[in-house]
Amino acid sequence: MPISNTSSSKFASKLASILSSLLERTANENDSTILTKTKHSPFRGENKPSITIRAYLERIIRYTDCSPCCFLIAYIYLDRLALNCPETVINSFSVHRLLITSVMVAAKFMDDLHYSNAYYARVGGIEVSEMNYLELELLFGLQFELNVSPNQFNSYCTMLEAEMCLESVSPISKLQCFSSQEKHEEENGEKPKIQVQTEVKISTC
Repeated sequence: MPISNTSSSKFASKLASILSSLLERTANENDSTILTKTKHSPFRGENKPSITIRAYLERIIRYTDCSPCCFLIAYIYLDRLALNCPETVINSFSVHRLLITSVMVAAKFMDDLHYSNAYYARVGGIEVSEMNYLELELLFGLQFELNVSPNQFNSYCTMLEAEMCLESVSPISKLQCFSSQEKHEEENGEKPKIQVQTEVKISTC
C-alpha cells in the first residue's frame, strides 16, 4: 500500500534527521583528519557552506518531492562512491554537493516522475553546468551501478533503525519503497523492475 502524503512527509523528516546525523559525524571526522594521499575531488567546494547538513537535506526534501526511499538510495550511492573513489572524501567542503547529486541520481533511477537538472541546481544552490558535471562524476564514480537489490536495501534499513535506537529516536519500519509486485518478484528470485520517466513538466519553488 502506498504511503500517504502526510505519513510520507513525517517519514522523510525522520529519515533526514538520522541521515544528516550520520553524514555530519562522517564530515566532522574527515575534517579533523589530514588526508595527504587523496586527490582533489570535483565535489569539494572552496568554502564550507553556511547551511547545515540537516537544513540542506530538509530543503531538498521540501522542494524535490522525492519518494522517501530516494534518500536511503542516495546514502547507499555515497557508500559505493567512497569505496570506488577514495579521493572523494565526505567532509564539510563536499557533503552538500554529494547530497544534492546523489539524491538527484536516485530520484531519476527510482521515481516515475522527477525534476530536471536545472531544477535540482536551483534547489542545491549551484550552477546548472556544475550540476550536470557532478552528475557525470557520480555516475562514473559508481561505474553506473545504480541498482540496489531488495536485500541490500533492507540491510541499510536495519542499520538505520539501529542508529535511530542509539540516538533515542523512535525506530521506523522498513521503507515502503517496493510495491507488492516487486516483493513477489524478489521472493521468486527476480529483480524488481523500475520505470523512469525522463520528460516531466516542473514548477518553480
